Amino acid sequence: MFDVKKIREDFPILNEKVNGKALVYFDNGATNQKPNQVVNSIVDYYKTTNSNIHRGVHSLSQKATEAFENARIKIQNHFNIGSSKEVILTKGTTESINLVASCFTSIVSKGDEILVSALEHHSNIVPWQLLCERTGAELKVIPMNQNGELEVDKLDILINENTKLVAVNHISNALGIINPIELIIEKAHKVGAAVLIDGAQSSPHLKIDIQKLDCDFYTVSAHKMCGPTGVGVLFGKQDWLNKMVPYHGGGEMIKEVSFEKTTYADLPHKFEAGTPNIAGVIAFGEAIDYLNNIGLENIEKYENSLLVYAQKQLLDIEDVKIYGESDKKAAVISFNIEGVHPYDIGHILDQQGVAVRTGHHCTQPIMSYFDIPGTVRASFSFYNTIEEIDVFVSALKKAIRMLK
Repeated sequence: MFDVKKIREDFPILNEKVNGKALVYFDNGATNQKPNQVVNSIVDYYKTTNSNIHRGVHSLSQKATEAFENARIKIQNHFNIGSSKEVILTKGTTESINLVASCFTSIVSKGDEILVSALEHHSNIVPWQLLCERTGAELKVIPMNQNGELEVDKLDILINENTKLVAVNHISNALGIINPIELIIEKAHKVGAAVLIDGAQSSPHLKIDIQKLDCDFYTVSAHKMCGPTGVGVLFGKQDWLNKMVPYHGGGEMIKEVSFEKTTYADLPHKFEAGTPNIAGVIAFGEAIDYLNNIGLENIEKYENSLLVYAQKQLLDIEDVKIYGESDKKAAVISFNIEGVHPYDIGHILDQQGVAVRTGHHCTQPIMSYFDIPGTVRASFSFYNTIEEIDVFVSALKKAIRMLK
């Protein structure tokens, strides 16, 4: 059975008080909370193992290296990645996308096209704009409709022989929409284009099978999967990674260095210059173990029940407008109250101990499409409860009474 009460015992921050009220944390789309197992892993590393990796023959270095590389294997297995050489460890999804965009400078040229969607986070827009500025390539956009869904009937026109790369998110951080990435990958591959999937929002909610998806790149942020900040993953197919020149230069990513010429290390170290966040990567491995012990399928089912309940409660409130009305959604609700600024709603909710996100959520093109300044976003995780949703709805009604 899914025992949310027992799960919550693993998260000490859920016992915190905010403005004298019990914390209701509904900002999981920005970052989720960390269980004791992950926090203790970081403390244990610095108390018992702290040493640099890959470079020492002494015992601590070997112990740290083994723990670090074991975490890479856990990541590989969790996402069903074909080889550990395809697991590049980064600072997060933003760096992973920038890595690919930077390395594609030598692959893309004038007349080529990069395709993104109207639902993208800024971190999956700006790096491609920079690539286009460097190379003369053109950025094109898959449009969205009023429900927040991509207009996939436009794909056959947008994806053509000039398309070199398609970059789309798996789940919209602003609206919670689950995009039809399987269809996009299939159509892109028919013209020989590479596909990068931003998995920052999908990896906490869905069981991801990289080999089944057959995308060329997939990005993940650990802090959205109960892991620490400053750690991320870039999956890349070996064929593409071998074509790409390194993003950063320095220690660890080299084979031989002279003043005349440098040769690069084999994958995955070719893209991992410098000392990494060793404790963070090891802790991410612990977070993956934690999620797998619960089961991603169980998490998805439970979170969907929270979503259904919360949407029903919100729609019963007069003047509530939900953005992203699709049958295929993750546990995210983005909404506004007619005539009230989202910031004001968020501020009064905070006074009652309820944490939500307000603003444009780094998706200004979405807000421009709906002609709104931003939204209130409530995003749920598997440690949240029906009772917390009731508190949130009650607090929201109070905020509306105060502001209307």
